[in-house]
Amino acid sequence: MASYPTDRRYTKDHEWAQEEDGLVRVGVTSYAVEQLGDVTLVDLPEVGADVQAQEQFGGIESVKTVSDLYAPVSGEVVAVNEELEESPELVNESPFAQGWMVVIKPNDPRELDRLMEGVAYEDYVGKLE
Repeated sequence: MASYPTDRRYTKDHEWAQEEDGLVRVGVTSYAVEQLGDVTLVDLPEVGADVQAQEQFGGIESVKTVSDLYAPVSGEVVAVNEELEESPELVNESPFAQGWMVVIKPNDPRELDRLMEGVAYEDYVGKLE
């Protein structure tokens, strides 16, 4: 079983959220990457877009499937990982670092508290396998 970084929170939809100086960096977990296979396209919102917690903010395509991406918190997108446009494989190679998707300025930072910690997410994933 994989070990998930403890410096971030996780959703049941397999996104991670990492608080950084009042902002929230978002990506997908290594479990999501294993389920997807080789990522071929990442569709992300524009900087300035408003996103709502637990609602779709983008999409990810792989050789196996197309999946929606869901925002872990509500707020404004303040950065988008533009490298993914040319190199979507970064999601496969480094889901917890270079493969990040967006940075959100949260409307309410306490929304992060509703998400799972690493150990809880690991337990959740273990029950799916």
